[in-house]
Amino acid sequence: MLIDGARPLDARPLEGEPALGRAQRARGEARAVFGPTGPGGATRLRRLHQAGALKLRFPRQPSAEAVLVNTAGGLAGGDALSQGFEVEPGGALSVTTQACERVYRSTGVNARLDTRLQVGEGAALRFLPQETILFDGGRLARTLEVEAHATSRVLLCESVVLGREAMGESVRSGALRDRWRIRREGQLVFADDLRLDGAIDALTGSAASLNGARAFATVFWQDERADRLLPELRALLGEGGGASLLDGFGIARIVAPSYYALRKRLVPALGLLSQGGLPRVWSL
Repeated sequence: MLIDGARPLDARPLEGEPALGRAQRARGEARAVFGPTGPGGATRLRRLHQAGALKLRFPRQPSAEAVLVNTAGGLAGGDALSQGFEVEPGGALSVTTQACERVYRSTGVNARLDTRLQVGEGAALRFLPQETILFDGGRLARTLEVEAHATSRVLLCESVVLGREAMGESVRSGALRDRWRIRREGQLVFADDLRLDGAIDALTGSAASLNGARAFATVFWQDERADRLLPELRALLGEGGGASLLDGFGIARIVAPSYYALRKRLVPALGLLSQGGLPRVWSL
């Protein structure tokens, strides 16, 4: 059975979102199921569905890896992408994106990006999309739903950059809604909601939010090494980050003044947690 639960291509606007009218918008779906060929065998693609602007590519690597490609070249108001991945018991998969996702100025409608992940018993999933760049006036509503087994290994990361500093860009207004729900064998273990709406420069300028930082990331991990890795991880994150453990999983936050400063700490932190290094596209 293919993964269900992700928003379909013709999904209606969420409550509070205006109707799209007759404007043509980008739509895309990508769903895949991966599993091992046998006990201790290599992980292989079992089921694949892709449609519209969202495509999957599979580099020739020793381990299974899927690269998401948005052929629309970015997200504008009213665009909608839906993606889902399942790793069967004993399998191992890395998922990333071809490049940073760009969210362009909107006339008032949110772009949508919905992700659903399922990780079976003894399986491993690394979901590591590259950064999302929000431009001035951009609007994005994003969800991440995960169902994992208690024995699975999971590494998740989502990072956001508010404009490209090297290009002289700043984000004065826009919207970002980020919703995480992570369940372990049906029980909710982590829920997180972020909402920036309106005057983003003012909202992120206060000490209680980003204190003027232009880039930030959230990392979730679950594996048997969680306790042992915490001291080294905290050293890598430095003063602009923090990490905590709870009930067998960890959460880390990082804030930085720029895209480059964020990557300088995020890449080694993910390398420490990933058990095998980052996908190759992260270094291109």
